[in-house]
Amino acid sequence: MRLLVTGGAGFIGSNFILYWLKNHPEDEIVNFDKLTYAGNLENLKSIEGTPNYKFVKGDIANADDVAAVILGIDIVVHFAAESHVDRSIHDSAPFIMTNVAGTQILLDAALKNNVKRFHHVSTDEVFGSLELNDPNKFNERTNYNPRSPYSASKAGSDHLVSAYYYTYNLPITITNCSNNFGPYQFPEKIIPLAITNLLEGKKVPIYGDGLYVRDWLYVEDHVKAIEAVLDKGKIGETYLIGGMTEDIPNIEVAKKIVRILGKSEGDIEFVKDRPGHDRRYAIDWSKIKNELGWKPLHDFDTWLKKTVEWYKENEDWWREVKSGEYQKYYEKQYNNK
Repeated sequence: MRLLVTGGAGFIGSNFILYWLKNHPEDEIVNFDKLTYAGNLENLKSIEGTPNYKFVKGDIANADDVAAVILGIDIVVHFAAESHVDRSIHDSAPFIMTNVAGTQILLDAALKNNVKRFHHVSTDEVFGSLELNDPNKFNERTNYNPRSPYSASKAGSDHLVSAYYYTYNLPITITNCSNNFGPYQFPEKIIPLAITNLLEGKKVPIYGDGLYVRDWLYVEDHVKAIEAVLDKGKIGETYLIGGMTEDIPNIEVAKKIVRILGKSEGDIEFVKDRPGHDRRYAIDWSKIKNELGWKPLHDFDTWLKKTVEWYKENEDWWREVKSGEYQKYYEKQYNNK
């Protein structure tokens, strides 16, 4: 099989490629990535020169780029997206172009070239926000209620993918995942930001009161869930992927990282909250467990420690990532306390 992985130089995409080639060495992967600030080919250095792996630089929002790369592809695994809520608040235009228009262009190309599967990777943020004391969790029947430009753009892409199934019979599947963590994550997200800031002797910025709750999913569990959907998932279906069984507020995540690194809670600072900040996410992943036999295997505390160790052992990687453009963004985002 030949897989086209969009956004394969990003955090989740690169972890998917490394896992897939290790476990499916008979398959070929074409990594199609624009190499924006969050795309890093260093993530895939270990497989450079591998005969069944190829990188193609291009933009999913450019129809000519997509038409050239999709020839002969059997399966599209679509990770490529602008994904940071804060950046979408500052400038929503790139999110609409990449996440909505780019997905539409990919869908047209997949339809034209008769791909056997178009798998779309999305987020739980499309469902909006739960209250802290709400016993409910998001599931496949939850109504969409996006509250940021980022989540609205992902909701739009989800609806487009579903529409291509119902209108054109394009063989699609969709997964909506919770917040991922693990190796190669760009340090604008809370866990790698906290780890690398502490290693640099800086403070960990926490929005608002710190009681915001996310459902944490180790990236390899996410990759294995996608593998299960590609292998056994029903065409036209959506599957939610989550990792947690209990809520952990962001402030507690920061405190865990502080303790792992032997730092002080004085290294945590509260900063001005962001607009429209969703209070809580929680995932009911019983459908994918019951129908496909998947469940998360990596518990949060153990793999948070292992993630901290990875960043300690790969200082050259994250120091290079945090230089230049990222540093300017960081200062803009967190200088208003």
